[in-house]
Amino acid sequence: MSQPPPVRCELVDGIAILTLDRPAKRNALSSEVLQGLKDQLERIARDPQARVVILRAAGPVFSAGHDLGELEASGEAELRSLFALCTQVMEAIRLLPKPVIAQVHGLATAAGCQLVASCDLVVASEQASFATPGVKIGLFCTTPGVALARAVGSKKALEMLFTGTPISAQEAERAGLVNQVVPQEQLEVATLDLARRILTASSRVLAAGKRAFHAQLPLDRPAAYALAEPAMVEGALAPEAREGIRAFLEKRPPRWPER
Repeated sequence: MSQPPPVRCELVDGIAILTLDRPAKRNALSSEVLQGLKDQLERIARDPQARVVILRAAGPVFSAGHDLGELEASGEAELRSLFALCTQVMEAIRLLPKPVIAQVHGLATAAGCQLVASCDLVVASEQASFATPGVKIGLFCTTPGVALARAVGSKKALEMLFTGTPISAQEAERAGLVNQVVPQEQLEVATLDLARRILTASSRVLAAGKRAFHAQLPLDRPAAYALAEPAMVEGALAPEAREGIRAFLEKRPPRWPER
């Protein structure tokens, strides 16, 4: 009997729900799972019906990071290919012209924590926890640190990277890795509520805004404003802004051009 795909996708009212589906392997980010994620993200990028993405996982663990068995059995060429594929997936999330929300119910560790940190928004249950414990097995979580440092800042990232100690969902929220912490039984409802609130905005406005946000993020303040100002001018001249402003003045809901 053929094995089900490592990443499932369902489209519900404009929300693409991606589910990591290797619970027996703790949703480890093997090359198979990473390729499944990459393929699904590429398909979602082309699908105009998919306007917001929720990334979740089956089983008790969100993701245990890279498959250590695969790492141990791989030579240099295979490792280069695996880590390159992982980077492609993380960057595909950042560059996807649609908001991506991680729905985290359990442990997200190493590259699993990197996956969470790469998402635009994160809703976590009170039982969720996050760690970059590579140092404990002699392999520093260097690539997870790239996304983590951009989510929580260098001090907290280095604490997690140097010690490998897990942090709770509440601590992750205080550090800026998580947007919202809710009881486990409310996790799905809270994540869907966030996605639906985003759905009220124009897809084209969200795509342009996400692109500009990430483009200005690594720049110093003057350069960031130099990039943001023309983006605002372009946005203000676009049909979406014209319609949105007119709707506000007329005290009615906007009718976005793409709908």
